[in-house]
Amino acid sequence: MIKKVVLATSGVVLLTSLSVGMPLWSYARCGWGWIRVSTTEMLPLEWEIQRARQMITDLKPEIEDNAKKVAREKVEVTRLKQQFDEATMGLDKSREQIKRLTADLKAGGDKFTYGGTTYTSAQVESDLSSRFKRFKTKTATASKLEQVLQAREASLKATQDRMTTMLDARRQLEVEVENLEARLGALRVAQTATGINLDDSQLAKTRDLLDEIAVRIDVQEESVAVDTEYFDQIDLTEDVDSNLLDEIAEFLHQGSEQDETHALVAIQLD
Repeated sequence: MIKKVVLATSGVVLLTSLSVGMPLWSYARCGWGWIRVSTTEMLPLEWEIQRARQMITDLKPEIEDNAKKVAREKVEVTRLKQQFDEATMGLDKSREQIKRLTADLKAGGDKFTYGGTTYTSAQVESDLSSRFKRFKTKTATASKLEQVLQAREASLKATQDRMTTMLDARRQLEVEVENLEARLGALRVAQTATGINLDDSQLAKTRDLLDEIAVRIDVQEESVAVDTEYFDQIDLTEDVDSNLLDEIAEFLHQGSEQDETHALVAIQLD
């Protein structure tokens, strides 16, 4: 679905670019890159780890195929080495025979007997010439064979080293996947243990309610304290003003004198 949307968008961008002459292709490429990154980030980590495991598993056929190639090359190198060893042994034998015939001819004589058969010096010389030609050919062949063997052995060694590197790399990938999976497991446990959504509106409402209850309790406690302080008991924390006492006494004294005067006037009138 996403690909269809991207293709449709790309088509519109391309047509728009052709129609108005604006370089919008760069914007389309940028948008495609953003979609790829966003899609990747939306995938669960568990799924990504499983995909990594599958990719490691997919390496198995390639590794097995390389292992077969290495095994086949080892067999070929072994056979090539056997051929070289046989060629070397044949050269050693031919060398000894050439030395013997050469020594016999140098010693002189008209006839020579080998294996119960007598040969003339001309026959021995002709046989020696043929043997020497074959010896030189075999020597050149053995030299080429040795070069091929050395090259194949070096190639096999390099292939085995690459194979070892590939196996080590796969093991390292497996270890890294195990570590990532362990870290993800610990992360999930931590997320479960502290699974409070800080953006939850219900949490905020609960917090506000608790604050309101605390404020109401504070107000009522303060009201009780005020009632007790100002209405239920005498505050002895401050000294009484002496001037106030004198003023009260004087006021009461004047009031008594006026009462006595009023009483005398009433008696006289009677």
